[in-house]
Amino acid sequence: MAHDTPDSRTSPLVWGALAIVYVVWGSTYLAIAIVIETMPPLLSGAMRFVTAAPLLGAVILFLRGRRAFRMTWKEFGGAALVGVLLLTFGNGLVALGEQHISSGLAALLVASVPLWLVIFRVVARDRPRLLTLTGVLVGFGGVAGLSLSGGGGASGGPGITIILLASLSWSIGSFLSFSIPMPADPFAASTVEMAVGGLGLLLTSRIAGEHLDLAAVSGRSWAGLAYLVVMGSLVGFTAYIWLLGKAPISLVSTYAYVNPVVAVVLGAIVLSEPVTGSMVAAGAVIVIGVALVVSTERRKKAHTAEEEPAPV
Repeated sequence: MAHDTPDSRTSPLVWGALAIVYVVWGSTYLAIAIVIETMPPLLSGAMRFVTAAPLLGAVILFLRGRRAFRMTWKEFGGAALVGVLLLTFGNGLVALGEQHISSGLAALLVASVPLWLVIFRVVARDRPRLLTLTGVLVGFGGVAGLSLSGGGGASGGPGITIILLASLSWSIGSFLSFSIPMPADPFAASTVEMAVGGLGLLLTSRIAGEHLDLAAVSGRSWAGLAYLVVMGSLVGFTAYIWLLGKAPISLVSTYAYVNPVVAVVLGAIVLSEPVTGSMVAAGAVIVIGVALVVSTERRKKAHTAEEEPAPV
């Protein structure tokens, strides 16, 4: 559980870990775009998580022993279901969507996940604060603006639709993880999610008829995949979990509206992705809406820190 007040003695470490979460998770959209230049989107995602899961599991076993993986079948099933929703469908659809739109635009649309979560809470008869609902309306206004304008591009419709479906799946998985049995250890839960989600991606890749031509895969796509495994799935996640125990949750949760900004900037610098005025305006509206939701909810209920949905 994150602290309510920062510890000045660990402040440099906190800011270092926060910088890792900002940059690493914000850069995963760029890395995915580079990977799918020469690799099939679903198969590359399967390779990422099937590789990351045993690596994370081995580290947990070494540091914490077998007790970290003590879970009931219901808890295992809960983590497996969340893994399918977050990674097989959520992450897999992001990779598919980035075949049609820029990584920056994808990140801005995925930033709508906290907004969807509030909608699901309302359906479940929870009563969010008025400022939270205002943030949802503002944020979805930005999503509508991006969708209608195509992000300033002429052919972004299919990609935008796919990314919105990815965001919806990610939101459902995150919402269910609040109420279904899950492993007590967050690292063990993540290991199960990665393993099952990766296998789900492998299955959907075969159904889709994807084929990996090793001779056609570029060195930078291999480098991008390695970056996603090591930095995105291992280092970034570890830094985030560490922050939950060392920093104010109001500070930790700022990643939700910093990541898309980082993604847009990196996409423009590294891949020369276009950044139009309409995209900037609509993206800013989304970020403002998400900031309202996150800041209001964290003041209201700090003890749900462990339930924060993770980026791709």
